[in-house]
Amino acid sequence: MALFKTWHFATLLLTGCLLFFLFHGCAGTPQPKRIDNVCEIFREHSDWYEDAFESYKTWGIPIPVMMAILHQESKYIGDIKPPRTTCLWIFPGPRPSSAYGYAQALDGTWEEYKESTGNSWADRDDFGDSIDFVGWYCNLSSKKCGISKQNARNLYLAYHEGRGGFNRKTYRNKGWLVRVANKVQRRANMYKSQLAACEGEFRKGGGCCLWPF
Repeated sequence: MALFKTWHFATLLLTGCLLFFLFHGCAGTPQPKRIDNVCEIFREHSDWYEDAFESYKTWGIPIPVMMAILHQESKYIGDIKPPRTTCLWIFPGPRPSSAYGYAQALDGTWEEYKESTGNSWADRDDFGDSIDFVGWYCNLSSKKCGISKQNARNLYLAYHEGRGGFNRKTYRNKGWLVRVANKVQRRANMYKSQLAACEGEFRKGGGCCLWPF
């Protein structure tokens, strides 16, 4: 009887542990508390700076630009999706697109990224993969659209409209989008100033980068 009780207690304990890790360990990285301050973002999630710096080294897109685009797309919520449409104003309908994750990348574009970079295990709800995606996409926009890598406004317009749409200037008839792109540029400028004051905290060996824009 004592052996049975011990076994029963151990089973309950193991089940409790499994449930804890299932619901808490898989909940994902929480949204930063102060998303308007890039220094506080990196202080809260120190590994995010390392991911951002690796993407910068690979693609040459300044960290403030990439972070401003991610802020606009998801506010750093890893599992976000576009809200569903409604049918007859009551019933939930389909989502307007397949956008998902920190970068709000579409299914097809994400597959293109994985094939192009060889990062076949990349996940859209992983910050490191997402900021690398933003760097990859903006680098191609810089090459194919002639956009400066420091021009957050135009890089965001190409990100939203696609490179073909940017070259056709489809954004000209979308005043709301131009206003959003201008906001992204202002945020990138703000992040740049903030990061200039704190980046030494995150750089291995100290030192600081002055982003050239």
